[in-house]
Amino acid sequence: MSLPVVLPAAGASPSPSPSGSTAPAVPSIQDAQESATNAASWVEQNWSTWLAMGLQILLVVVVAIALRAAVRRAITKLIDRMTRSVQAVDGTALGGLLVNAERRRQRAAAIGSVLRSVASFVILGTAALMVLSTFKINLAPLLASAGVAGVAIGFGARNLVTDFLSGVFMILEDQYGVGDTIDAGVASGEVIEVGLRVTKLRGDNGEIWYVRNGEVKRIGNLSQGWATAGVDVTVKATEDLDKVKATLDEVAEKMSKEEPWSELLWSPIEVLGLDSVLIDSMVVRVSARTMPGKSVAVERELRWRVKRAFDAASIRIVGGATAVPEGEETPDPTATVAAPSAFSNTDSPQAAATTPIAPQRAATPGK
Repeated sequence: MSLPVVLPAAGASPSPSPSGSTAPAVPSIQDAQESATNAASWVEQNWSTWLAMGLQILLVVVVAIALRAAVRRAITKLIDRMTRSVQAVDGTALGGLLVNAERRRQRAAAIGSVLRSVASFVILGTAALMVLSTFKINLAPLLASAGVAGVAIGFGARNLVTDFLSGVFMILEDQYGVGDTIDAGVASGEVIEVGLRVTKLRGDNGEIWYVRNGEVKRIGNLSQGWATAGVDVTVKATEDLDKVKATLDEVAEKMSKEEPWSELLWSPIEVLGLDSVLIDSMVVRVSARTMPGKSVAVERELRWRVKRAFDAASIRIVGGATAVPEGEETPDPTATVAAPSAFSNTDSPQAAATTPIAPQRAATPGK
């Protein structure tokens, strides 16, 4: 509502100036009183609307702040409870086998950060829209512009969005965590840090790999469930199979009862039998189910014990090219070479190279 324009009093004519120009009208006290009365009437008519709008905005802001604080506090308590439950089993046998405290702590912290961010965005965004609607502002163009801007940002930073979403689902699904040994395709190693955008791995040679979560198409987790330790023992084809099996069974039984291998082995060491049979050798397969990530250590210890047991039992282990038994002469490598043609030059280097080497006799002492 606009204030009325104060007009000069009726019948009042301006006095002509000496120069002939018209001087501006000076409002009288009656005109000022009328203008003040109109302004007070306009304020009196609209003050209730202003008060209602102010109270509505204040209520929306207070409710939004209180709701945001309550939701964030509830999320923080939930994350703290998860962390305390992990610390309760840390150091026990169950904690050593199934729980990695750092892994669970980082996973809980990441999930809490995502939940708090999402809650703050939803609550404060809704409150802002409600405040704008209080001022009778049409939100349709604003929402359409925000949608177009969001699409443009999504196309421009699609790799960042892909990395973020992939990281969120990896953490929520607990595909891997700190301390796990994984094969991510682009790199492999032990996970030392899990983020929403990048996963940090330490390779076998100590190098650190920074893998973007959006680039990971498949993940092989070597630390979940159990692992398999397999050892192939190659012996001569003439060895007694019963003796070989009895020696391996003795090694397996003794190793399963000794510390720390009794904790690392999750199943008895089994002699599976012959894996392959060749002309001069045969392969016996030995396998066991172990704790995740401990299969390599079990395989090395098992090979060590098998070698010592076979040496004590006079069982010969072979591998690759079979060694020549002791007491046998080394065959002449040129014995199977065809004789040179009768039409060839016997004095040529090629003919001399194909001539069998005559064995040298030891010199007689005294000559």
